[in-house]
Amino acid sequence: MAVRAPPPATSVVEAAAGVEVDMASMVPAGRSARRYGAAVRALLPEPGPVDPVAAHAAIARPAPDGRPWVAMNMVASLDGAIAVEGVSHALSSPADKEVFGALRGVADVILVAAGTARAERYRLPRPSPERQTERRARGQAPFPRMAVVSATLDLDPAGSLFTDLPVGFEPSERPFVYTVTDAPEPRRRQLAPVAEVVDVGTGSASLTTLLADLHGRGVAMVLAEGGPTLVGHLLAAGLVDELDLTIAPLLVGGEGLRMVHGAPAQLAAMTMAHLWEADGFLFTRYVRSANR
Repeated sequence: MAVRAPPPATSVVEAAAGVEVDMASMVPAGRSARRYGAAVRALLPEPGPVDPVAAHAAIARPAPDGRPWVAMNMVASLDGAIAVEGVSHALSSPADKEVFGALRGVADVILVAAGTARAERYRLPRPSPERQTERRARGQAPFPRMAVVSATLDLDPAGSLFTDLPVGFEPSERPFVYTVTDAPEPRRRQLAPVAEVVDVGTGSASLTTLLADLHGRGVAMVLAEGGPTLVGHLLAAGLVDELDLTIAPLLVGGEGLRMVHGAPAQLAAMTMAHLWEADGFLFTRYVRSANR
């Protein structure tokens, strides 16, 4: 697979972070922007080939006071569907998987609701040895840590999320399960050997408390991957700093959920930071306007 030549070294301002980025660094020497399929190319703010891994690693995401930076990653069809038959796989592509992996590669913690973890059959992230080395060089743990939100603790302690451990994984990095004080005690005891169970409310989980807990543990960036109810609660609480949305060139129809569910209607101004494309898929990055 041929290496795409980088464009001339031209400094541009990455709109999301206000950080000067050298576009030539977006496709490092010896690394192809075409890793799994069609090459990813930037359309905005500066056209040219782009390596999603290098690009996302170069973005500054300053943590707000008292909590980590929260990025939200979702995929949707042209008509707004976020799943086909309950899962998102049919809306993805090789390039989408690369952007998805690039975002996971810079996250300290990956946050997901229990329903999404079950439906998508989550397992622990598996960054390559190269990505692990890059994470260590940035002062991060080699593996992003999983965090699951569940008021009922309806999770299988023998499921792949807790038992299918990657090579080199440290038991101390087992997933967080954020729950409530009145969660069923038998389930709490079942999960205790495979997860760090943390109470963040009574009756319903407080995402503000959850993020404050992660902040206290030194977490600087959280990647929220859904589902739509979790995203709705994050949005309603004003806790979304970034949206990374893949738009698939597909029409789905049906009556599926939108990307955000359960939040009261409100306007939250977002600013486009970049726009990439591969095989008709669009990869957008928006940041909350107040973060500019």
